[in-house]
Amino acid sequence: MSTLAGSTVGFRDGSGTSAQFSYPSDVALDAEGNVYVADSNNNRIRKISPEGLVSTLAGGAVGFRDGDGRLAQFSYPSGVALDAEGNVYVADSNNNRTRKISPEGLVSTLAGSTVGFRDGSGRSAQLNTPSGVALDAAGNVYVADWQNHLIREIEYKFP
Repeated sequence: MSTLAGSTVGFRDGSGTSAQFSYPSDVALDAEGNVYVADSNNNRIRKISPEGLVSTLAGGAVGFRDGDGRLAQFSYPSGVALDAEGNVYVADSNNNRTRKISPEGLVSTLAGSTVGFRDGSGRSAQLNTPSGVALDAAGNVYVADWQNHLIREIEYKFP
C-alpha cells in the first residue's frame, strides 16, 4: 500500500502528499485513470489525475447551490459515481439531494429537496441523508437513502 494523495487534515490542491483532504469518504475511477473523491468535510468533489495532481472539480463553501463548478455548493458530499459519458454523480448528504456534475463542470440537482421521504421526480422527491450512489448500464442512478433506510432508484437516462 502507498499514498496516492493527501497528508494532514485540511484543504489544499496540489501534487501527491502536498494535497490535503478532510474526511474523504468515497472514490470513483474513470476510464482515463482519474480518481474522483467525495471530500466530505471540505464540501468539495476533488479529482486526482493519473500523475497524482489533486484539483477541485466542484464545491467550496458549505451550502446548496447548483451552477458552475467552484461556485456550486455542497454540504457533506459522501458518495461519488461516474457514467461512461464523464458525468459525476454525488450523494450530497446534508442537502438531502443527489447531484450531477457534467463534464463541463456544471452542477445540477437530479433528485431531492428538503429532508423527508417522498417518491417523485426531480426536486419533488425527498431524501434523508443520502450516503452512496451507483449507476447501472442503462443509466439509472441508485442512492443509499441512509436515514430512510432505503435504496432508491432514479430513472434518469444520461444523454
